[in-house]
Amino acid sequence: MLTTVFRTALLGLTLSIAAGPGAFAQDGDPAEGKKVFRKCQACHTVQDGKHRQGPSLYGVIGRKAGTAEGFKRYSDAMKAYGVVWDESGIDAYLENPKQAIPGNKMIFVGLKKPEDRANVIAYLKQAAE
Repeated sequence: MLTTVFRTALLGLTLSIAAGPGAFAQDGDPAEGKKVFRKCQACHTVQDGKHRQGPSLYGVIGRKAGTAEGFKRYSDAMKAYGVVWDESGIDAYLENPKQAIPGNKMIFVGLKKPEDRANVIAYLKQAAE
């Protein structure tokens, strides 16, 4: 299990490095992202330190996966992932959470539309400002 998580993390890191810093070039609309985020609100907030079933996503960009302060219910897979979230990593995770990090606890199937993911990422960035 841990080997699979390690391989997935290594693959994600390799793809991020190979793609370069401009790999996630799609600009999103924070207002539209707030609407799409309604799908996430049952489990997540964007309020600093306010957790639900899932961790607060306040300041998630730039934070190491599995480390939101005060959140204690991370899966072993998420804690072992070890990557610092950036836009391209969040995009891949939001597209298919179970494929991006096998063994994570999130039951959400993902956001298939690239524009929805870009909008949510723009909303998360704005919420942390």
